[in-house]
Amino acid sequence: MARIILIDDDDAVRHSTRRVLERGGHEVRDASDGAAGLELLTHGGADLVITDIFMPGQDGIETVRRLRKEFPEVKVLVLSGGDSTGRMNLRRDAELLGAAASLGKPFEAADLLRLVREVLGLGT
Repeated sequence: MARIILIDDDDAVRHSTRRVLERGGHEVRDASDGAAGLELLTHGGADLVITDIFMPGQDGIETVRRLRKEFPEVKVLVLSGGDSTGRMNLRRDAELLGAAASLGKPFEAADLLRLVREVLGLGT
């Protein structure tokens, strides 16, 4: 279906999310930070980048900024559970910067796949 780059610093989240996307028929490559994800995009392209917000190194907000500047044709979906206190939620800010949509963690597999279809215009 779609070529997706998944960026998340949490190995367990990244691997489980990758499995969900692959079971949904998508080709997935993954990275543990924004810079590595952008490198994958530079060398292989993608239809969609799914990124976490809170990561060490290049965080998701900076990743969204760079994606919009360097790869404006690529769709972006942001995932985040907020900060460790639960008070900060940058998903809305990421959408204002150009992310097509956001999804809070934890999420259901069906919700992720539905949102991916919507963002890519694939229908149901």
